[in-house]
Amino acid sequence: MSEGGGAKIRLFLVDDHQLVRDGLRARLGDIEEFEIVGEAASGKEALVAVESLRPDLALVDVGLPDMTGIELTATLGERCPVLRVLILSMYDSQGYVMSAMRAGARGYVLKDAPSTEIIAAIRAVAAGGAYFSGALTAALVTPQVEDNALTEREREVLILVAQGDSNKRIAQKLDVSVRTVETHRLNLRRKLGIETAAGLASYALKRGWIKG
Repeated sequence: MSEGGGAKIRLFLVDDHQLVRDGLRARLGDIEEFEIVGEAASGKEALVAVESLRPDLALVDVGLPDMTGIELTATLGERCPVLRVLILSMYDSQGYVMSAMRAGARGYVLKDAPSTEIIAAIRAVAAGGAYFSGALTAALVTPQVEDNALTEREREVLILVAQGDSNKRIAQKLDVSVRTVETHRLNLRRKLGIETAAGLASYALKRGWIKG
């Protein structure tokens, strides 16, 4: 998303059902801060279109005809690292949510959620945060260690990562070197078994360390 006042959040829709895409356009098209720049009915179509359109955020369905939305999320992360992905699905199982997080999704919302919740999720994810439907909180990351196994500085780094800060920005805020921040992030991955910023955001969100 471009910086500066009045910048719109550029959205891309990925769902194999035209009716669903039409519904999303109807629900989101009237929001002043949103601009729907394109859509796709399959993963392959999405990969081609995203590279040329460069949206800020993609709303991705789990069930696509040529690949899963989770596979698409992982590939998008490799090809377009700045693109944020919000999963919009009918599936509410823990397995899907956890897989989406591991693939790099920054949020997961159910298709039958109220428009207000979908809008809130888009805003949160576009701003660098994470968002998971209230009904999915039980599926958020389960810690593999107790919270007190983290040092105070590791907890500080985790919260800043969860809020979307870069390593450089975290180093500036904590008055340490970027290499030190990288070391803390490595320790977090080892202790928690969480590889992605989205996973760390979910961990922090579940504990009330950040707001969804």
